[in-house]
Amino acid sequence: MTQLLAESLATVRLAKLRQLGGSADVIGIVAGPNLTYLTNVAFHLNERPLILLVPREGDPGLIINVLEIPKISETAPFPIRFFTYTDVEGPLPAFDAACKALNLAGKRIGVEGLRMRVYEGQMLQHFAPGAIVDSIDEPLMRLRLNKDDAEIAAMRKAIAVSEAALAATLRAVRIGMTELQIANILLNKMAEAGSGGNAFDPIVLTGPNTALPHGVPGERVLQDRDLLLFDWGTTCEGYAADLTRTFAVGLISSELATIYETVLAANEAGIRAAKPGVAAQDVDRAARKVISDAGYGKYFIHRTGHGLGLDSHEGPYMREGNTQLLEPGMVFTVEPGIYIPGVGGVRIEDDLLTTDTGAEVLTSFPKQLQVVGGA
Repeated sequence: MTQLLAESLATVRLAKLRQLGGSADVIGIVAGPNLTYLTNVAFHLNERPLILLVPREGDPGLIINVLEIPKISETAPFPIRFFTYTDVEGPLPAFDAACKALNLAGKRIGVEGLRMRVYEGQMLQHFAPGAIVDSIDEPLMRLRLNKDDAEIAAMRKAIAVSEAALAATLRAVRIGMTELQIANILLNKMAEAGSGGNAFDPIVLTGPNTALPHGVPGERVLQDRDLLLFDWGTTCEGYAADLTRTFAVGLISSELATIYETVLAANEAGIRAAKPGVAAQDVDRAARKVISDAGYGKYFIHRTGHGLGLDSHEGPYMREGNTQLLEPGMVFTVEPGIYIPGVGGVRIEDDLLTTDTGAEVLTSFPKQLQVVGGA
């Protein structure tokens, strides 16, 4: 992307942010995906506070440690007023200077409530007497909701790399390996396939552990007649892929086979329901009905899906009660699951793009039950 194009895009995104801020006099964005989206520079939340303060009018201000300045000072896509601090003096003088320069006393400051820490909120209120710090997460969710062509292209590449890495991993999986060993193989294969980084720590679970939706790979050994579950994804240019596939190791029980086919049918029902103008909850309902009708309703214990982009979990959320209508450009997962404690679990997850007429399934890794893991 050329600097001129980046600046034009950033100007549009900055204007959209101000519009979404509603009644807030200034919007506070901390290190994370929203800041990356606005500036095209990635910062990670750490012990050194970093906040972009965007007023209704005028140039934004950035509270930032001096060691981070080289990342953005020459490439900032819009004018920024920098309020810097060193490790010796700490961030308090920068907070003081920013609050005074932006005249924040008595103002309403809308922030990312799910990301901003208590410390940053307290410092803003301390150095801007009378200021009210409010969470505006709900309107801010719309900032990155509809992906453009470049964002979609990045996710397509991340998905392709992720799928190639799993295919290579499966060729190396053997009975007797631990979950951790298999996870490490997957990590290496993702790197070899061209990953831009992991979207999240991959989940690799075996046997009864597959009944843990967010289980952590451990020392359990892969055995004959096990289920083997992978939940994984790489990134490309910061954009995430997020897939789940479940496999059989040898001949699994008829109960597990039935559970697999039920989840597969639910996954396909959720995909069929997804199209522009459909409420997010209706995607959840379509998938959940298949599982409930099969008698496994109480074992489907999470939402059917979530949005995907610079975050591996963002809006829109496919859950009961979310009446948000799907729109072209939204990318999200459909990932129903059944989890029976002590027995095992199955999840099948695909990534979808809402188009003008329906939904395109971006993922292509086979979903019919496969047997893996030779002796």
